[in-house]
Amino acid sequence: MRPTTFDSSVLRQHLHRHKIAELPELKRVLGTATAVTVFRKLKQLGYLASYTHRGRFYTLPKIARFDDRGLWSHEAVYFSRYGTLLSTVEAFVLGSSNGYYAHELADVLHAEVQEPLRHLLLQGRLSRSEIDGQFLYTAIDPTDRRNQILARRSAQAVPLAVHSVALQVSPDELKAAIVLFYGLLDEQQRRLFAGLESIRVGHGGDTLLGDFLGLDAHTVARGRQQLLDQDVVSLGTRRKGGGRLSTKKKRHA
Repeated sequence: MRPTTFDSSVLRQHLHRHKIAELPELKRVLGTATAVTVFRKLKQLGYLASYTHRGRFYTLPKIARFDDRGLWSHEAVYFSRYGTLLSTVEAFVLGSSNGYYAHELADVLHAEVQEPLRHLLLQGRLSRSEIDGQFLYTAIDPTDRRNQILARRSAQAVPLAVHSVALQVSPDELKAAIVLFYGLLDEQQRRLFAGLESIRVGHGGDTLLGDFLGLDAHTVARGRQQLLDQDVVSLGTRRKGGGRLSTKKKRHA
């Protein structure tokens, strides 16, 4: 009796139609109860496994449309050009100009990264340094590691609510742009700008913005409260009772 044969094109057609699929679904499509048979056919197609959902989902390279970071998702299931979550975490940290904090990496990858980071540290593939009470994960190479730490410290010296990994310019260029813009503002606008950024930064923002912009923290707090109270004087208007005193002569009895 001839053994049953399975056609990998059946899996290809199903994946192209549904984009992603789990193993039980692929077993049914292929008509087998054996996982080994499915994986043998998937291997012929050069399949990809998701790095989220414990690698339970599969797709094909021609289906995935990776973005500039090498990620692609379908129905909140994420795939990486680098393969596994471990390899993706390593690639992202090594490719970053200023390293990653764990929470930043988790946000970018939409996955828990503590365990992969721990393994990469134990294997000597990544390094970490404590900065302001948080562990920054960096390259193991001494020169790359030093450059990432310096870039991170420089980025954190700009106390604005800007995600450091999302910066399109260097921290020094950002600082220069802020200083230039700040110098064009009048007194009220400077206070309100500082107050707005303090709101965005959150706890400790008054002091951070005050130190950065050369303002008293109370001035920053005043600008913040003005914005929250909507107590702002528009350009060209005066508060009630403000302005020049009337020069109209009084009538004498």
